Amino acid sequence: MPASTPETTHLRFALAVHDKIARDGADSCFSPYSAASALALVTRAARGVTAEEAATVVAGTAEGVADQVELLRKAALLTAHTGGEQPELAVSNTLWVWQSLALNPGFTEELADWPSGRVATAAFVDDPEGARRTINADVAHATHDLIPELLPSGSIGADTVASLVNALYLRVAWTFPFSQANTTEADFHSPDGVRPVPMMRQAERLGYAESHGWRLVALPALGGVEAIVLLPDRSLAEQESTLDAETLVDLLSARRDTMVDLALPRLSLDVRSPLKPALRALGVHTMFQPTADFGELTDDPRLLVSDVSHQAVLRVDESGLEGAAATAVTMRLVSMPLGEPVTVVIDRPFLLLVRHAGTGACYFLSRVVQP
Repeated sequence: MPASTPETTHLRFALAVHDKIARDGADSCFSPYSAASALALVTRAARGVTAEEAATVVAGTAEGVADQVELLRKAALLTAHTGGEQPELAVSNTLWVWQSLALNPGFTEELADWPSGRVATAAFVDDPEGARRTINADVAHATHDLIPELLPSGSIGADTVASLVNALYLRVAWTFPFSQANTTEADFHSPDGVRPVPMMRQAERLGYAESHGWRLVALPALGGVEAIVLLPDRSLAEQESTLDAETLVDLLSARRDTMVDLALPRLSLDVRSPLKPALRALGVHTMFQPTADFGELTDDPRLLVSDVSHQAVLRVDESGLEGAAATAVTMRLVSMPLGEPVTVVIDRPFLLLVRHAGTGACYFLSRVVQP
């Protein structure tokens, strides 16, 4: 098998995360760009196994992270457009920290090279709710208010000391806009039954391919952006698992300019995706445990990741598309154990006492001989 390109690696990451967060058959929407950016920053902040696990998911290998970072950096710039509505893409990467957390200068220098990379302080320990509001307000500003509350109530505690936040906003017009006069109500066959939706229509010369049981239509937009529609020959529930990165690359490579009579529903998606369970399912464990090593970020050994929050909004209409996404990797401090742990294996008969701690009253006293 030929070596993976950065694009194939990124698609592999995108499909792997999608597989973990879209398992109930309902609408799903997440930003591989935002999630990959946040996870790549984690690999820069971490050391040892903590960094290796995150790197394996986002880039295949630790050595591949640099290629993914370069891919993300290039994608943060859109092609200039002359005349008319300008395409807009804004990306930010912010490390929010408690003012008493000592940072290593090497990481802050690395962050400065990322798109809109910066360090900002928040009163995590003294005012957790205020810190949450501050971060949410910043994300709301970055996403043009499409994501007003990335971090829900209770997500920041008094032991939270840092949060790595990636946010993006994208608005681009189609190269070939749909005429609103051609949009009519039509049937959409969902798993729950047939329902009417506003269906946009156009006949244009578009990128088209059919292979591996899929039909692909590429809708070009200004700034070098495109939307790729993938329609399975069979039901999506049957066929979605067959779409891997290599198949998708083959489809993208096979497309040719073809006259396409396209009918596409208007879309409006707003989806929260807790990424912590997905990342754990993909093999990322250490960064969530007390053994996590974020020595590139700080010399404080007590830091671990408590949660990874993600939200994506996508709207598609006759004129173009608008989307926003944000990912927050929230970190907290844990108490370190004193000395080596004691190992106790209950592998022979024992007594079990169940009692009221305050008074010492015994609710149960048991001898366990044959559990």
